[in-house]
Amino acid sequence: MTDGPRQRGCSAASGGDAGSESGKESGEGGVALKKEIGLVSACGIIVGNIIGSGIFVSPKGVMENASSVGLALIVWIVTGIITAIGALCYAELGVTIPKSGGDYSYVKDIFGGLAGFLRLWIAVLVIYPTNQAVIALTFSNYVLQPLFPTCFPRRTDCAFLLTWVNCSSVRWATRVQDIFTAGKLLALALIIIMGIVQICKGEYYWLEPAHAFESFQEYDVGLIALAFLQGSFAYGGWNFLNYVTEELVDPYVNLPRAIFISIPLVTFVYVFANIAYVTAMSPQELLASNAVAVTFGEKLLGVMSWIMPISVALSTFGGVNGSLFTSSRLFFAGAREGHLPSLLAMIHVKRCTPIPALLFTCLSTLLMLCTSDMYTLINYVGFINYLFYGVTVAGQIVLRIKAPDMHRPIRISLVWPVIYLLFWAFLLIFSLYSEPIVCGLGMAIMLTGVPVYFLGVYWDNKPECFNSFVAKMTYLGQKFCVVVYPGETKGAGNGEEGEELKESQAPLSQDDGETRKSADC
Repeated sequence: MTDGPRQRGCSAASGGDAGSESGKESGEGGVALKKEIGLVSACGIIVGNIIGSGIFVSPKGVMENASSVGLALIVWIVTGIITAIGALCYAELGVTIPKSGGDYSYVKDIFGGLAGFLRLWIAVLVIYPTNQAVIALTFSNYVLQPLFPTCFPRRTDCAFLLTWVNCSSVRWATRVQDIFTAGKLLALALIIIMGIVQICKGEYYWLEPAHAFESFQEYDVGLIALAFLQGSFAYGGWNFLNYVTEELVDPYVNLPRAIFISIPLVTFVYVFANIAYVTAMSPQELLASNAVAVTFGEKLLGVMSWIMPISVALSTFGGVNGSLFTSSRLFFAGAREGHLPSLLAMIHVKRCTPIPALLFTCLSTLLMLCTSDMYTLINYVGFINYLFYGVTVAGQIVLRIKAPDMHRPIRISLVWPVIYLLFWAFLLIFSLYSEPIVCGLGMAIMLTGVPVYFLGVYWDNKPECFNSFVAKMTYLGQKFCVVVYPGETKGAGNGEEGEELKESQAPLSQDDGETRKSADC
């Protein structure tokens, strides 16, 4: 091996059996990400990432701001429809630009390197590490608090365990996701069935039209907008499958199919779980509970009420796995484009998993667990996260104008992105008006990425000592993790399909080609 990082395709020559084995996957003699995510696992990733602890623990945010049971249920339904429209837009983008990295890759290719880097920066710095830390904390609380009720544990076991699983095998990671997604759906099915039993017993006082819209506080347009915002956050994770497009089996077919199956399923589960809750609890009882599913179980399950805390724990465990799996692919995609250190773009010579990106994701999660301000931090950047959803959907319209003849296996009417953007603008403008300081701080955190971009990515003529240091660190990281650059895409050897994939993976923005000058930042 020469000094510095190994280059693409060299593993077959220098890696012996490992290179030969991995070469089968790439078709060109180099290692590559394996296409091991089928339709069932794809649905598991979407459903497993959307349904975290929220529907079990705290659906009261929507109820509190909607001011009545009836309006709260309408908010859940409408938000599910808007989420489905957003997912439809992402489905077209996902098969038009079939790259791992999701909205980061789309924003970068359509609007240029700086816009893509800012999306990646805010994700790396806060969004995904914080989300994973919060879910891991919820898991540890629900597992250990029944045994140690006076303690507030900060256990990190699940993060370590799931990082090991994801480093070991893509198949293992997707199996874990499938099993725990099935577990949380069974728990929610139990809640829905108990709700149906309650309705059959005549316990549907708060579902009758005369009582459903009885407000426990005055209706307010601002509060209703906040209810929609709470609902939108509850559906968060619907775009995560787009982060692993290159590992999907037949992405042109399975990406849209998984979206069309998963989003209606989640909407159905959310709406009927909330219906079930109000058959056993009044709005006042629901608002007073910090763990709605647990209170629901205590009222209806008696001695079997322990099922609900276990269900929350299973749900959050699967949520940590799904978030680790998808966010590591985002960091992998960013490193491959030269927006993060190149070591994060490398994969294991035998397992074909992005081990450096997974270790980086785990480390950033552990660092977030050391701070007491993570919940405040995620409030600051929640606005920015939602901002980029709209920017990405707007990019779909821009792409139609810039590249009207581009091959699109799925082509939806532009009416859908327009509807999504109108709803998105309403929520964003209201958020900015009602919480200007929080939104402003989120913008400030995002803009700290601008000087980092110009110094780390755009500046080409860095000092030789700096480049040498980075090369040595990359080389040490390669030896420690036994990783190399992935080989060229398997489809490249498959004639017309390979040419389409190669074309679609080229930068769409002229200035994006210039920003890939540096492989390390």
